[in-house]
Amino acid sequence: MTHKVAAKKEPLVRLVKRDKISTPKKWAIRIAAIVLALLAGSLFIMILGHNPAAVYADMVNGSLGTKTARNSTIRLAIPLLGTALAIAPAFKMKFWNIGAEGQIMMGAIAATYFALFWYDRLPRPVLLLVMFLAAIVAGGIWGLVPAYCKAKWGTNETLFTLMLNYIALGYERYLQHGPWIDPKGTGFPIIAMFDPSARLPKVLGIHIGWIIVLLLTVLMYVYLKHSKHGYEITVVGESQRTARYAGMNVSKIIMRTMFISGAICGLVGMLIVAGADYTLSTGTTGGVGFTAITVAWLAQLSPFGMVLMAAFIALLGKGANTIQTNFQIPASASKVLTGTILFFMLGCEFFINYRLIFRGRGRKEDAEHA
Repeated sequence: MTHKVAAKKEPLVRLVKRDKISTPKKWAIRIAAIVLALLAGSLFIMILGHNPAAVYADMVNGSLGTKTARNSTIRLAIPLLGTALAIAPAFKMKFWNIGAEGQIMMGAIAATYFALFWYDRLPRPVLLLVMFLAAIVAGGIWGLVPAYCKAKWGTNETLFTLMLNYIALGYERYLQHGPWIDPKGTGFPIIAMFDPSARLPKVLGIHIGWIIVLLLTVLMYVYLKHSKHGYEITVVGESQRTARYAGMNVSKIIMRTMFISGAICGLVGMLIVAGADYTLSTGTTGGVGFTAITVAWLAQLSPFGMVLMAAFIALLGKGANTIQTNFQIPASASKVLTGTILFFMLGCEFFINYRLIFRGRGRKEDAEHA
């Protein structure tokens, strides 16, 4: 009778965190996720009336098939990688920085000010250096605001950083429609294009941002893995109480880490406006701040893993644009396709960390261990 009551109370499926999982099994789950993603995407493509093999081949060719395509893919990957590196220390500290969009925008605004009004007063190297510093400081301060409020009053950082995104966007709109409007515009409220002296130089056909973010990758790895600050971030992320017991100034660590996170986001904003767009607009961030969260999680907050994930998502993005043109697939449909693939990629990490136990299975396993 007792067993019957227990069986009725036991849920059909239970979620249990895995104690450990072997590396071969991890990769088996990841490979299975990729296969399922491609199969699900194939089904969606066939519903649209196209050949899945041809569409996938066109996505790869459109992203990597020519030098121009490769350069475009790399340009898409640069801000993704930079932003993922920026939010990594905050996420490792379990400070959920959802405000990368706003921090990128504030860095872009600061860089744009000097690009518009100081290009004829400073030599090019000095001008670019000032733009870098301004972007870093502006982004860092924008990241410091929610960190200070969190440390001082325990505010919710997720909502705080999210709301700051809209404030930064509103400030850009004010500048675009008011003080910084281009008088030579064609009737639309736009900001003037940057003078050539305020644009980043190119290396191998791509602006030097790709070199900067690769250097940042190495620096972030060293910072998180082999520095005192990185150790403090790990301890605070695991337990603030333990960090305080060990004599760490948790408030200082939170504010310092978020300043660094925001500063790198600000730098990304400068790379976008001075290296790719050559102007500032409401579309400057382009959702990079949110997509970078996916990059960071897929890479398990590993800086070198983020290089691969940023390249993969950039490839999907560029490939999706290509199939829109070549197969007349609507933009919304191509986004569904890329979203489906990313869904399976993220889902596999869930099954690496957790396992499902069905009703009756748990008792059977306990009996076997006994």
